[in-house]
Amino acid sequence: MNKILVSIVFAVILVLGINKITDVIYQVEKPENSAYQVNVTTVGSSETQESSGSSQDGDIMALFASVSATDGAKIFKKCAACHSISKGGANKIGPALWGVIGRKAGAISDYKYSKALVAHGKIWSFEEMNGFLIKPKEWIKGTKMAFAGLKNAKDRAAVILYMNENSDNPLPIE
Repeated sequence: MNKILVSIVFAVILVLGINKITDVIYQVEKPENSAYQVNVTTVGSSETQESSGSSQDGDIMALFASVSATDGAKIFKKCAACHSISKGGANKIGPALWGVIGRKAGAISDYKYSKALVAHGKIWSFEEMNGFLIKPKEWIKGTKMAFAGLKNAKDRAAVILYMNENSDNPLPIE
């Protein structure tokens, strides 16, 4: 038993010793610059900015002309795992979204909202919903909504248009 224990300790010391000796013999200096350089060019086209969804200036109204509620229904499938949109639909992980556009944030009485969303207390206008859907956790700090967001502005516009149509009193789009 002692021979086995001594052999294991000796093997560990030998491996560590060889490692230290090789570090002394083969001292390698780290280069200042990376050997593989990547050239980055920026594209200033407005088409690229719109398709990537960087249009965060709140001009969602202009995009409504280029999208449809049918497109929004397809994109809303991402939301349907946590939200229902049907009239009289039950709350799921998230609150029911029937009539959400034009409603005050945190207004459904039988749903337990985060304190941050209740404190937010704004009306879900087109612009407010657009900002929220870009990245919910940044728009309302402390919200429970774990969705990463919709980066594409046209996708957001289509979903907002779809949510607006699923209401007893849809807001007019001007």
